[in-house]
Amino acid sequence: MTCHMMKCRIQIRRIIVFLGITLLFSTLSFAQERKSKDTIPSSNRFIHKIGVEVRPAYIFPVSSFFKGENETGKPIRNAFSTHLKYAFQHPYSSAIDQIYGGAYQGIGLGFYSFSNRREIGNPVALYLFQGARIARFSPRLSLNYEWNFGLSFGWKPYDYDTNYRNTVVGSKANAYLNADFYLNWALSDHFDLMAGVSLSHFSNGNTKYPNAGVNTAGVKLGLAYTINRKLSDLSLPRYQSAVTAFPRHVSYDLVFFGSWRRKGIIFGDEKIASPDTYTVVGFNFAPMYNFDYKFRAGISVDGFYDGSANVYTDDYYAGGTELNFYKPSLSKQLALGLSGRVEYVMPYFSVNLGVGVNALHRGGDLKGFYQVLALKMDVTRNIFLHVGYSIHDFERPNFLMLGIGFRFNNKYPAIRR
Repeated sequence: MTCHMMKCRIQIRRIIVFLGITLLFSTLSFAQERKSKDTIPSSNRFIHKIGVEVRPAYIFPVSSFFKGENETGKPIRNAFSTHLKYAFQHPYSSAIDQIYGGAYQGIGLGFYSFSNRREIGNPVALYLFQGARIARFSPRLSLNYEWNFGLSFGWKPYDYDTNYRNTVVGSKANAYLNADFYLNWALSDHFDLMAGVSLSHFSNGNTKYPNAGVNTAGVKLGLAYTINRKLSDLSLPRYQSAVTAFPRHVSYDLVFFGSWRRKGIIFGDEKIASPDTYTVVGFNFAPMYNFDYKFRAGISVDGFYDGSANVYTDDYYAGGTELNFYKPSLSKQLALGLSGRVEYVMPYFSVNLGVGVNALHRGGDLKGFYQVLALKMDVTRNIFLHVGYSIHDFERPNFLMLGIGFRFNNKYPAIRR
């Protein structure tokens, strides 16, 4: 049996499993509809969903490993994943539903295959997700977005002796980022069908080396079972609940973060990994103008110490086997920058994007532009967890930003359901 035929059979089995789960959900829905109607209006409760998705995808060949420099000697182009998800959202026509376009959030579990289990593994992703409507075409049909953010486990990382061809991932655990844009069609009281596009990225944030990362683009096909919904709920008047007028104001976010990273240094014609792990610590102070419930923007002062900045090596081999790596003075590893920030605000989470430049520094690795992508997760009204990723000159991974933030002068209204 050829390898191609085996792959086809695996894909067919996955489709059969997906259809089987769909049939099981249909049976549950039929049984639910035969029961007496709930006497508590569904619009007064949280709405709960469970779902399953499949995502066949194309792997971008950013590494020679995917181009054919692997154990099989063939390009690796295809990935496939199956996802199990739970979500909840606020009642239809509540104030939160009106403001945030039917926002929902939850937790998901994804099972991935990259067509090379021996060298790259079959990782499992555990993640948080959130989504909402972009546009409504009818009460039953809408265009939605969704982001996923979490960790993936079970990778087969690079090893000089046993897995030297894998120049894609250097760690057994990697961050997982995903963005979906899809059509959502309410089929019945309990079922939604979803179809759209899906973009994914796996990376360890330079905490291990190598860190070429894995990037995929594909399609998303899913089915969600809503436990407590009637189709008539979707046609409820959109402005049943009063929404408090938003007071525009300036708030101030102060974030302290830290992480660790590895470093590769150009020596001759190749990039050599330093054996050391380097510390990163820093802060952001950002006055942000709050335009409305969903958008704020401002300028951030960004200071950090990067223990890997401007690390260098000599031009001879110590003992004939390894290079020596040296750290410069402290002043060449400190920087202070300014960045423009925009922030998309949703229930429980905010997504922050920034583009900036280091204004005070001693050159070398610290020269140039930097970009920031961060997720803020509310702990209390004025305290949030901060998980961010810094990129240098729009292409080179920089470092993770794991920390805690404090918001001052917060006049954001307390929204009642």
